[in-house]
Amino acid sequence: MNKNYPVFYKQLSEPYREDGIEQMLNTFNDLITFLFYALYPLLLIYMYLNSRAYLLKSILVPGISFLLISVFRVFFDRPRPYEAYDIDPLIKKSSSGHSMPSRHIFSCMVIAMTVLQINESIGILLLLAGLCEAYIRVLGGVHYLDDVVAGAVLGVLAGLIYFI
Repeated sequence: MNKNYPVFYKQLSEPYREDGIEQMLNTFNDLITFLFYALYPLLLIYMYLNSRAYLLKSILVPGISFLLISVFRVFFDRPRPYEAYDIDPLIKKSSSGHSMPSRHIFSCMVIAMTVLQINESIGILLLLAGLCEAYIRVLGGVHYLDDVVAGAVLGVLAGLIYFI
């Protein structure tokens, strides 16, 4: 355990604890999450109607890699920051463990990579949105920095399969 983490988290989160800012952070977290999870089925419908060559790969790559990440998290079972330390997270969550890697950020990145194969501009914007979400998850106290970095890297690596 890192004894300095509570100090680091307090310094990171303190500016966001003002009236309205904490709620805005939670709203952005919810909006970005909704964006990605609503976009993916719409993308699959678009591919079915317009670009069936990518459809099967766009189902299998995220699906299989998500399953592998989920299984890894069960065995690794890293506690979340709010479980391991006496901190007051900006994002309230009741789940325990399974912090590494961030499946949330992994999903953002692999979905962004799925879009990237169809539309480069939107894919890049979604990758940037995924990075913003990664920052929000650390700032919110629900993940460590290395959780979101691992999730992002694994999501991009899984998405590189599209370009092989």
